[in-house]
Amino acid sequence: MRTCVLASKARPSGRETKIEGRKEVQESLQKLLERGAKKERWTEARRNAQNRVLGCTTRTWLEAKRCAHGNGVEFEVDSDSQLTRGVADVACEALRGKDALEVAHIDVRAFGRELGLSPAFLAPSHANGFQNLVNAMKKRAAVLHGRDEANGMDVPEAVRFPSLRITADDVEAEGSFAAVQAQYLRPDLEQVKNLVHVLREKRIGVVAHFYMDPQVQGVLSEAALEWPHICISDSLLMADKAVTMVEEGGCRSICVLGVDFMSENVRAILDEAGHKDVQVYRMASEAIGCSLAEAAESPSYDAYLTEASKTPNSVHVVYINTSLKTKARAQGLVPTITCTSSNVVQTVLTAYAQIPGVTVWYGPDTYMGANIKKLLTDLSEMDDAEIQELHPEHDRETIKSILPRFKYFKDGSCIVHDLFGGEVCETVRTYYRDTYLTAHFEVPGEMFILAMEAKQRGMGVVGSTQNILDFICNRLDEAIHNGETEETLRFVLGTESGMITSIVRHVQAKLKPVMASHPGLAVEVIFPVSTDAISRPEEPPEGLGAIPGTLLSEGCSLTGGCASCPYMKMNSLDALQFVCNEIPADGSLAPSLGPFLPKKYAEKSPVPGLTLAGAGCIPILHMRGFQRTKSLPSALVEDITTRNMTASASTPAR
Repeated sequence: MRTCVLASKARPSGRETKIEGRKEVQESLQKLLERGAKKERWTEARRNAQNRVLGCTTRTWLEAKRCAHGNGVEFEVDSDSQLTRGVADVACEALRGKDALEVAHIDVRAFGRELGLSPAFLAPSHANGFQNLVNAMKKRAAVLHGRDEANGMDVPEAVRFPSLRITADDVEAEGSFAAVQAQYLRPDLEQVKNLVHVLREKRIGVVAHFYMDPQVQGVLSEAALEWPHICISDSLLMADKAVTMVEEGGCRSICVLGVDFMSENVRAILDEAGHKDVQVYRMASEAIGCSLAEAAESPSYDAYLTEASKTPNSVHVVYINTSLKTKARAQGLVPTITCTSSNVVQTVLTAYAQIPGVTVWYGPDTYMGANIKKLLTDLSEMDDAEIQELHPEHDRETIKSILPRFKYFKDGSCIVHDLFGGEVCETVRTYYRDTYLTAHFEVPGEMFILAMEAKQRGMGVVGSTQNILDFICNRLDEAIHNGETEETLRFVLGTESGMITSIVRHVQAKLKPVMASHPGLAVEVIFPVSTDAISRPEEPPEGLGAIPGTLLSEGCSLTGGCASCPYMKMNSLDALQFVCNEIPADGSLAPSLGPFLPKKYAEKSPVPGLTLAGAGCIPILHMRGFQRTKSLPSALVEDITTRNMTASASTPAR
């Protein structure tokens, strides 16, 4: 837990008072140290994982209970740090006897000011253990209130989220929704054997998105142990991995398990790398859509791009979750670069740093656009040093100057990330405050704010699916390094539930080698699922009381979004096995698989001399150039600074 000091009620001012101010700080620290030294240390039995406060640099433990007399609550804290014990004792004394619900809703920063803590100590920081301690107190108080309201239950059943607890050699499901997710973590070995045989025989590579159904991911993960040319990743890596499979693994065909824009992207990048002879296959003969991609093909998005085209010095940053057709049409109207959830912030900030006066138009994901706007607004209030940790060429003044020039589309969202609405966020805020919080960049603003607050305390991550997986693995690595033996690291999974297969695989790969020395170490993944996104059919599957999704809407809640993506679920094992069986041994195209090919987009585009496919590749290649150099490509910069400067200068650059 980070060092804190008590602030003076009347702080002296002027150069001559600096020595006096430092003396005050030293005296305050000394008082806290003395207070911490007087605290009786806990027994090892009390210093257990259940009482542990996560997010503190030094080990800290907390207990909450009802006061012996009255309805108030009281807390006890122990820590390896003498200073932390002193600070915690001050907080415990201030909260003793207060109503549990009142404690659950206190404002952490306001409470710190009431205690006389210095402003520096209250600033958001990854090491700010005071905020993590008080948030843990709020959670414990909410639990006590929940016991009152729900007959002794730690968290009221009506709002308790399902979860999976992952140990080195087992997975324990809590709740029916979690049981559904866990059902296929141990795949059918006969299916694995059959799939590996045909992949190896015909040299087929497979790239799949993290959002695949757990059954599919379970089989693919097991098959990857025998056939290395299988990759489950976020959309950014899928095309790159396909190129590697062809160039280094000798694969003659690539199967893409994802929505259509993903297979289109794989096709485009393979063509750009000179592998037009390698066939790329989707997993359905019909369209595998995407609500977000469809939003970008609407009249309202056309109007949005038309407005951008009339604004000189503009760049359109388009999310990769769109079709080649959308990217081509956009490039015809305004200079365009593709982005992903993992590089969108750097793309936007680099554009502003590299091109004076540029206006950025982001789309089509409304939530991500609003979240970027919120992030920029927050940055404008931070210190220059904090801003430059994110991007070295910006400071508070430059961030303030770009806020009016950041635009985002207001009418596009992913049905999956729309899941995390008000009910879910309120439950997270009240009952899961001291749990690690992960959120995809596309989640609605309320969940994004919660995750950003957690991130500032070192208790969360906001980013791509890969960023989320890396965060969980890094926290587990830290626990192993710190010698934790009985800890259960708890993570709220603020993205599509299909990620659980990859999380389980990675977590168990880290836990198994240290099982003897860390026998009780585990990871719990909590699914923040709206009650509206779970159905209880009259005749549920054997052993299951609930299934994801409402009865009439393909796994989606009319008010809470989706627990999982219905489009991704079109990528079934049966479809993969069928496509692989139909692929000729020499990798040539089988007539029966014509409907399984990505769209060719051979029509003319708004960019002279290029088809829709060719024009749609331009924004993708701009992004790949940015990934290599960390700067916008010179061709894109020239296009931005010269396009639409006059009414007649309307020919788009290539």
